[in-house]
Amino acid sequence: MYTFPLELWVEMRTVLVVDDDPSHLKLYSLVIERGGFDAITALVQRETLALPEDARVDLAVLDYRLGTQITAVDVARRLQASFPGVPIVVLSDVMWMPEDIAPYAVGFVRKGEPEQLLATIASTLSGSSK
Repeated sequence: MYTFPLELWVEMRTVLVVDDDPSHLKLYSLVIERGGFDAITALVQRETLALPEDARVDLAVLDYRLGTQITAVDVARRLQASFPGVPIVVLSDVMWMPEDIAPYAVGFVRKGEPEQLLATIASTLSGSSK
């Protein structure tokens, strides 16, 4: 009897990683992919942010401290406009969720905690009905 691979039964969930540092985009994409999710990236540059236009996004991970003229709150607003209803998890080196980004986020993870990032992504996506 032939059995189908699990990948055919379970649709991969896609996580959009948004950061101003290309090396962080690569690092967090690898972590997310090793956690069993698809990862796509968006690089925030000085005054621009190019979000993927035709991608299906199930969750966004957003770096809070962007060294650009565009703030994380600006990016969160753009994410909400481009991907309505998609949860945003904030990633930062600060100790707690900053007040200005809190209204846009469903979760907060400190940088350097990849297991916590994957757990937050998994628990958030398991609670959403996409």
